[in-house]
Amino acid sequence: MSEINGKVVVITGASSGIGEATAKLLASRGAHVVIGARRVEKLEALASLIEAEGGSALYQQLDVTNIGQMQAIIRLAQNRFGRVDVVVNNAGVMPLSPLEALKIDEWNRMIDVNIRGVLHGIAAGLPIMKEQQSGHMINVASIGAYAVTPTAAVYCATKYAVRAITEGLRQEVGSNIRVTLVSPGVTESELAESISDEEAKEMMKTYRRNALPASAIARAITYAIEQPAAVEVNELVVRPTAQFA
Repeated sequence: MSEINGKVVVITGASSGIGEATAKLLASRGAHVVIGARRVEKLEALASLIEAEGGSALYQQLDVTNIGQMQAIIRLAQNRFGRVDVVVNNAGVMPLSPLEALKIDEWNRMIDVNIRGVLHGIAAGLPIMKEQQSGHMINVASIGAYAVTPTAAVYCATKYAVRAITEGLRQEVGSNIRVTLVSPGVTESELAESISDEEAKEMMKTYRRNALPASAIARAITYAIEQPAAVEVNELVVRPTAQFA
């Protein structure tokens, strides 16, 4: 029997890209997926598609910067299915720009979503996992968690933070709760649409010529989840074969 069948999985940032692809794949493997994002109409369409294909999906509007909303979607999962097996902290933003552009609002937005959003997912899900003495926390970072590039200083800083938080969590939670960091290379997503700086936007168009499909990262996340309970996949870095940096 699949290690995924019957698991209850909460996924943030599930209205598109990696979150959407992960919800589809896990649901097709028998998981109960509970999906959250700001765009509720996208969530509704995704949940309807999953259910039409025989899967199990619940959705709720979610802004990960709001701890109350994060706690609410975790409660939704627990109340409906009696447990929370996996939280995939996937929501993120990437409005790249040179530091000298001083786009302070965009810096703050990245800090709020990319760092606080992950912390809120941990804060909401971890008490339940501790109580049930099992669970799996999966944080989606980036290859930006390993190297800094021009226009991406703040974005990379947030992903370095996610990497550090994930490793700290792994060391603290003990043997019953698994912790995984998934760091995608260039991947098809809507992240680049948030870039307001024209120079950074043009650089990203070139960078994304060999992008992975979101389904590739969904498979990596699924791989980590489907391992036996005694096996913890700590870090996965997934790049296109043609990406060397």
